[in-house]
Amino acid sequence: MKNFVVKTIANAGALAVAIWLISDITLEGGSTGRKALTLILVALLFGLVNFLVKPVVQLLTFPLFILTLGLITLVVNALMLLLTSWLAGVFDLSFHVEGFWT
Repeated sequence: MKNFVVKTIANAGALAVAIWLISDITLEGGSTGRKALTLILVALLFGLVNFLVKPVVQLLTFPLFILTLGLITLVVNALMLLLTSWLAGVFDLSFHVEGFWT
């Protein structure tokens, strides 16, 4: 349980840095508390996507992983972030990633 909490906080911190550095990743909301809650919920969603979907995608892209010497991992991570953005929209969270190249 402790490991799960630490990973969620780390994901929330990483997402906060990405929102701060990259203009095409946005987190909208009213107060700072509302933004922090949304960020924690998005971090939970991101952790869930990484736990459930990412292993399947990595298994399916294993030949590309060998062929590209691991560079396909960047593409897989970008797709997981886009999937998280889409799911955040479904759950009415104010987190959005503009596109793949972001």
